[in-house]
Formats: sequence, C-alpha cells, structure tokens
Amino acid sequence: MRPYIHGRRNLIHIIDVRETIRGLLRARKYLKQVASSGVLVLFVGTKRQGAEAVAREAARCGMPYVSDRWLGGTLTNFRTIRNRLTRLEELDALIPSEAFGGYSKKMQSSLRREHRKMLRNLGGIRTLSRLPECLVVFDPKKEKNAVNEARKMGITTVALIDTDCDPDVIDLPIPGNDDSIRSIELVAARLADAILEGKAQTATESQAKAEGSEAGVQAGEEGKASKSAPKARANVKRAVPKPPKT
Repeated sequence: MRPYIHGRRNLIHIIDVRETIRGLLRARKYLKQVASSGVLVLFVGTKRQGAEAVAREAARCGMPYVSDRWLGGTLTNFRTIRNRLTRLEELDALIPSEAFGGYSKKMQSSLRREHRKMLRNLGGIRTLSRLPECLVVFDPKKEKNAVNEARKMGITTVALIDTDCDPDVIDLPIPGNDDSIRSIELVAARLADAILEGKAQTATESQAKAEGSEAGVQAGEEGKASKSAPKARANVKRAVPKPPKT
C-alpha cells in the first residue's frame, strides 16, 4: 500500500486522495465497459456497516450481491450453488400455495426455517444464472475467500482497499477507507452509476440499430415502388387506344 499512502499522523496512515480518484475512475471505466456487453457483476460486502449500502446499490443497478455471508464454493462450485437456488425457488412457490397446508405443523415450521436461511444466504445471488465477469469487493481482507475464488476462476476483481490490505491480489484497487459507512456508500453508488451508464449505452445502441434497420427496410420498399411506377405508367400508355383518323 506504500504507493497509495500520502503520509502518517499519530500512527494513522493517510491515503492519498489523488490515488483514490484515479482508482475510482479506472474502476468506473471498466465497469461501464463490461456492463455495456451485458455481463454480470457480483457485489460482495458483508461488513455490518456497509452490507445495507452494498445490497441497495447492487439492486439499483440490477446486479447480484452477497451482503450477509460468503458461502464457500460460490464461484468454484457454482453448480451446487445453482442447485440450492433451484431449491429456493421451489420453496418460494410452495409456501404461499394451498398444498403447503397439507403438511404437518412441524414440517411447515421446518420448511419456513429452511426458506428464511436460504433467503438470507442466497437471496442476493438468485439472479446469478452464470459466473460473473467481475467481482466488486469492499474490504478484500475480510472477503479473502471471495477474492481467492475469483482469482482461481480468472474473474476480475475491483475492490475498495484500506491500508491493511494487499493491493497485489486485486486487479483494480480503489484506495480508501473501507470501514466508514459514508465511504462505502459513496464508492458503491459511483460504481453502480457506471454500470447503469453502460446498460443505458447498450440500450441506446440497440435502439439506434433497430431504427436504422427499419429505415433501411422502408427505403428499400420505397425504392421498389419507385422502380415499378414507370412500368405501370408505360403499361397504361400502351393500353390507351389511339384516336381514329378523321
């Protein structure tokens, strides 16, 4: 972390704000680029002071998140996680249905307990239909298991790192305070905005292509009509009889 530290005061290291801005700009540029290609970005922040902000901003930009506890094997054993998500969907459909009343009270209590636990652990990643392209981590020291799995799977990591973290294990570090609620909220909001900008760019390009194709089809139809018009006029001229000679 030495390149990112501005100085030290009263045994407290002060991070260089210019390095924070550079890291944030690089991360925003990358996330905007990957979001425009339609890939998934997984937000990971299980700290008590930042879990709510991480979940809120990830949901705002339509991306999966982990805000309660990182389950081992979420990335390296993704097939098993998908099976558990299928079970969660089954419970979502079963509990509100009439068939749920046919179970005993003990079984109903057990199923509700299982549903609450799975919803707490897997609720944020229920839209994770495939492996993500990028992992956005808040405090990689606490989320070391998530970072290790991402490195094994070749997934890019973007992280808010403090002075007690190792920046060498992160692809795009953002030096900053990862213990402050306001710091986590600020960085999470800026990264979510970048993802939304990338999605909006994709939507605009798709709309422009659709309008261009419609204009091309319309122009082709008009061209065909204009080419057939002289032939029609010629046929009309041939069909009109000549006036008799006087």
